[in-house]
Amino acid sequence: MRRYFLARLSILLLAASAALAQKPPTALSIVRQSIEKDRFNFSRAKDYTYVQRNESRELNAQGKVTKVESTTFDVIMLGGRTYRRQIAADDQPLPSGKARKAQEGFDREVEKRSRESDHEKKKRAADEEKSRQESRAFLAEIPEAFLFTLAGEERVDGHLAWVIDAVPKPGWKGKVKRSELLSKFKGRLWIDQREYQWVKVDATTIAPVSFGWVLAKLQPGARLSFEQKRFNDEVWLPVRAFTRVDARLALFKNVRAEMDVAWKDYRKFQADSRVLNAEEVPSGKVEH
Repeated sequence: MRRYFLARLSILLLAASAALAQKPPTALSIVRQSIEKDRFNFSRAKDYTYVQRNESRELNAQGKVTKVESTTFDVIMLGGRTYRRQIAADDQPLPSGKARKAQEGFDREVEKRSRESDHEKKKRAADEEKSRQESRAFLAEIPEAFLFTLAGEERVDGHLAWVIDAVPKPGWKGKVKRSELLSKFKGRLWIDQREYQWVKVDATTIAPVSFGWVLAKLQPGARLSFEQKRFNDEVWLPVRAFTRVDARLALFKNVRAEMDVAWKDYRKFQADSRVLNAEEVPSGKVEH
């Protein structure tokens, strides 16, 4: 009887230990891990070139669209940096004159970057690293700036994601440049459960947001959203960003507008400098 009791007790203890080991992560720990994962994602994203389409829509006081404009760019890596070459306007190929100017601008930039000295390259690399460090420091503030609540789970684009609500932490003060912006937003995050990447973000301003030393100010209620997808089993890349704003410019002019940015046709540079469509890269190939 004693042996049976000890065996049962051992089974119960093992079951309890397993349950503790499988305890679901907290919303805060999920967000922290997602910030860390994004660092590796950024380094791989630099291997890709793509097409970017920017669309702007002006709205009247009733929210009706009164004007639509779009510009499309082919974005490539040139001398270790991205270069945007316009290829369309309002979804139409550029007229011959504008197309020629775009090509001439590209040719000049190729020549300029090819003549870059070692000193200039080192300075540019240092400036880029400084910018990356500032971006990382800003992102690192996010887990500290908000109160996070795990709202559930959803499947987004085939990926099971945690749904996390975020509201500003009362009285929080950031340590890096422009971190005060975080206290002016609330939002919802969809974070992939396998790779801890942000699948989707929806955010809304809850206080006025100023840009350019109060020359432009977003009013409360401005909406921002962002989506990204996984490519080649190695990297998450943006596919859409949407912003709807009710802003005040130069303290007297009200502007209501929507901005829609879409990224597509991702291509990856291989070691032989040949550019491949994203779908052509062998599945599962990961470069470190």
